[in-house]
Amino acid sequence: MLPSTLTWLPEEQWRSAADAHRARATRFGEPFTERRMKRQKHPVEDFLFTYYTQKPGQLYRWHPGPGVVLAGAGAEERANWKFYLEVVHPETGERGYTVDLESFAHTRTDAIRFANVILAGAVTRPGNFACFGLHEWAMVYKSAGNGIRHEYLPLRLGAEGTDAVVEEHRIRCTHFDAFRFYTPEAVPLNALQPTRETQRDLEQPGCLHANMDLYKWAYKLTPAVPSDLVMDCFELAWDIRSMDMQASPYDLSDWGQEPIRIETPAGKSEYVRLQKDFADRAQELRARLLAVAQSLPLPQT
Repeated sequence: MLPSTLTWLPEEQWRSAADAHRARATRFGEPFTERRMKRQKHPVEDFLFTYYTQKPGQLYRWHPGPGVVLAGAGAEERANWKFYLEVVHPETGERGYTVDLESFAHTRTDAIRFANVILAGAVTRPGNFACFGLHEWAMVYKSAGNGIRHEYLPLRLGAEGTDAVVEEHRIRCTHFDAFRFYTPEAVPLNALQPTRETQRDLEQPGCLHANMDLYKWAYKLTPAVPSDLVMDCFELAWDIRSMDMQASPYDLSDWGQEPIRIETPAGKSEYVRLQKDFADRAQELRARLLAVAQSLPLPQT
């Protein structure tokens, strides 16, 4: 099934868009690739390419989204791209390639349905702005016995100082994919006990990790999601990751990162201010992703 109206793009026009997208994406991906070749790590900038499953080469590919036909000889390579099909212009007989929404929806039904649930729930809930980024601290609680996730990074307050911050606060993390990395001693300290099953009920727009995950939903719904939206989600996740690590217990001074000292009133205030700004950005992107997910022709159950 194709959209009722198709927009045909000549090769010169869509090539320009594809080149602009690649330039936008390689600005982030090429430094990561260079570091990998040199066996170097970056605690902030590697995250989106290591925690998430989409690799730089996949990010560089430009997709126009539904309802757009790419014309010209250069589009013929998309005959071998997953979820693309050839179409013929009804008046000129010209051949082009467009996203095969029916095949995509049939193949990715479960992922699309779960994305709909997660996005629709979070877009309507109020945000929780009282967590202060303590999920990262809970991941290294009692590090003297558990070790440190990022073993090459020192703790800004040391092991005992970090433990004291955890013990002096009430941890309110709602995100399962952060909670699952807690140390065993930190697990019972969380006000909630998130699971994969309760994710659909707990996802909320104040959560930094839920907002970073908009990038995950964007690439999981690719090529139905246009690449400009994917990159908007990627850049939001990039900015959030930087702030998340600044508020973490790690000392990132060697990487030029100033700490957000969430153990102080001033640090908490700064954290909440930034958290609310990210939530506003995320809600607009979440609504755009949800519109794509809801438009896909899912099989009848």
